[in-house]
Amino acid sequence: MSGPLAGLRIIDMTSVLMGPYGTQWLGDMGADVIKIEAPEGDVVRGIGPARTPGMGPIFLNTNRSKRSLVLDVKQAAGRAALLRLVAEADVFVYNVRPQAMARLGLSYEALQEVNPRIIYAGMFGYGQDGPYAAKPAYDDLIQGACTLSSMFARANGGDPQYVPAAIVDRITGLSAVAAILAAVCERQGSGSGQRIDIPMFETMVGFVLSDHLGGLSFEPPLDGGGYARLLSRSRKPYRTQDGFVCALIYTDKQWHSFLRLLGRESEMQTDPRLANLTTRTEHVDALYAEVGRIMSTRGTADWLESLNTADIPSTPVNTLDSIFEDPHLVATGFFGHEEHPTEGRLRTMRHAATWSRTQPASTRPAPRCGQHSEEVLSKAGFGVDEIKALQTQGVLG
Repeated sequence: MSGPLAGLRIIDMTSVLMGPYGTQWLGDMGADVIKIEAPEGDVVRGIGPARTPGMGPIFLNTNRSKRSLVLDVKQAAGRAALLRLVAEADVFVYNVRPQAMARLGLSYEALQEVNPRIIYAGMFGYGQDGPYAAKPAYDDLIQGACTLSSMFARANGGDPQYVPAAIVDRITGLSAVAAILAAVCERQGSGSGQRIDIPMFETMVGFVLSDHLGGLSFEPPLDGGGYARLLSRSRKPYRTQDGFVCALIYTDKQWHSFLRLLGRESEMQTDPRLANLTTRTEHVDALYAEVGRIMSTRGTADWLESLNTADIPSTPVNTLDSIFEDPHLVATGFFGHEEHPTEGRLRTMRHAATWSRTQPASTRPAPRCGQHSEEVLSKAGFGVDEIKALQTQGVLG
């Protein structure tokens, strides 16, 4: 294994998206991630088109850099085998409700007994000190609960909506990565592990309200909350004569440059709405609507060239067809290809951050269900007869 986290061993008992996305980041950074799967495998294996059953695209894109061990932890022998792995691990990660882990005999207290240095990280719906502690949660539910869905209604005057991406799962997963790595650093000094809870609800409330708490930050409130610019119904890609363009005219300099393009630079002094960022935010709906009207008078390529020359932030609106030809992504080699042992040629996405020495990257392709079961147990000290016994009992897949 190579990468900045080489030598860190993680027992990954997560499934679907939230946990696997986070542990994939840890694996890309060099950690030895052992994915514990139930006998039926991670449910996300079956989502989307696949060349081989159980190897769907969402699974492939959230589970590289891991080894797969199928272990039935509902059986006593399976739980015992897992605890032997935990004894030599640094981090244990799960993403079901803590109550379910306790029923399996895999609470923090149980794991701490076999490894006092274990970092026990859980991702689930709600903090465990409130009335929602035992409630189930999914991405869609938390989008609604954290006010994100209602922001669509406030901005557009329609019904609440969901973001068309599993944004809660991935934000919570990345929050867990940060928490786990901080706990690893802390343990270097204290020598002790600890339990970390990463709740989806509280994570997303803080994420969304850091923009939208607004005047509600003050006691008494200065307004009803909400960041006006983000909630403007005119804040969207601008329609041009032949398509759409994204442009953000934000600073004084950018407004000067935009009005100069139009031959209207004097309006910066004559139009009080343009005086500064505060006044522009107060009149954001009208100003964005006016920009939209102006954008509709010319073609996309024409606007992109003019805006780029004026150093005004802009970009075309990419689609799932055009994104692969984006000149920046082509130049940086963001998309690549790999030959998967069972799935053939696959399109890949590289780790976005650039490191000067220990560049994170995929350390192994996404595994088949149980592909590494015998390998993992053998390296953990299980004898041939022990492994065969687990197979005979239906514990090992």
